[in-house]
Amino acid sequence: MAQRKSGHVTLADVARASGFAVSTVSMVLSEAPFSQYVAATTREHIRAVAQQLGYHPDAYARSLRRRRSQTVGVLAFDLSDPFCIPIVRGIQASLQAANYLPLLMDAQAERGLFDRYLQLVLENRSEGLVVIASWIFEEANLLTDLKKNHVPIVIVARDWTARGISSVLVDNEAGGELAMRHLFELGHRQIAVIRGPEKLFDSAPRWAGAQSFAAKAGIRLDPRLVFQLPGDLGPTSSFEGGLKFSRQMLDSNRSFTAVLAFDDLAALGVVRGLSGAGLRVPEDYSVLGFDDVLPAAVATPGITTIRQPLKEMGLQAAEWVLKEVAAREQKSEPTPQLYKAQPELVVRMSSSRPTRKSSSPVRNQPPGRDQSQMG
Repeated sequence: MAQRKSGHVTLADVARASGFAVSTVSMVLSEAPFSQYVAATTREHIRAVAQQLGYHPDAYARSLRRRRSQTVGVLAFDLSDPFCIPIVRGIQASLQAANYLPLLMDAQAERGLFDRYLQLVLENRSEGLVVIASWIFEEANLLTDLKKNHVPIVIVARDWTARGISSVLVDNEAGGELAMRHLFELGHRQIAVIRGPEKLFDSAPRWAGAQSFAAKAGIRLDPRLVFQLPGDLGPTSSFEGGLKFSRQMLDSNRSFTAVLAFDDLAALGVVRGLSGAGLRVPEDYSVLGFDDVLPAAVATPGITTIRQPLKEMGLQAAEWVLKEVAAREQKSEPTPQLYKAQPELVVRMSSSRPTRKSSSPVRNQPPGRDQSQMG
């Protein structure tokens, strides 16, 4: 059997090697209904030759014939953020089960890349798009262009149902309440808070939930112990913010026994900052995060956090986008849907009951000293 010099193995190559017409080979390998009329020995011979040559169906050619790409774009705001990875895995699992290929794109928190990838989704005729972003540039008109071209879109981590786009996110307000409740039930009353960046969709509802529970429980949140992460969306900005603010908390000489951080990376930054000052978590201060990304689980101490069911959110988003693809084929216009996942408290080592009376922060205590005896 002659060896091919270059390129993918085609139906024509299989036809030449097997001695049958391209139409017969195509009928057999695609298992078309009329292939049952081809002799069994012929079918077996064609399949054996195709396997020997390493033939695989040409999805691109098939998509041109069917005018279907069998692909869904997955645009993540920043794949270096551990928040994105479980969502992507959920999306991939759902698309794979439906024989769709995910086209994974990383915007790296850059507006230019975000817009360019949206253009590529249009140019490459992706059948749908899932966007993972708790922020989206408000003036991103390309999303509107996608809708005009009847490309189904689902947003993860932001509510855009008012713009006709189905959305999947966690109930951030409930999560903020849950976080504050946990610290309250442990006995904490003087709690420092690190809010999220103003531009992030999650920030305001999480803060609202924390404030709501604090008001109901009679906790006064000292405004001098409330900090806000900057708008920079770099991969380490939350961690660096937590580290910086932990130092400011200590320098303020304001009394606190716990820190409620916007996300797990900020919580890890707080732990680093307190440790650098000779303080221990949770013996001196409790620290609580949000999201339940992998670093929170494997850190020492493990971070108590509010879990978002990230993989399940990805599965839901992909399921919805595929349903909208099917609806488009039926010439119907689906109604935008909103799914708010319920948050869950995950208790680890970073939170405990206050072990000493609240007072001004104390630094650089000998590791073996009993903090509970300090005034």
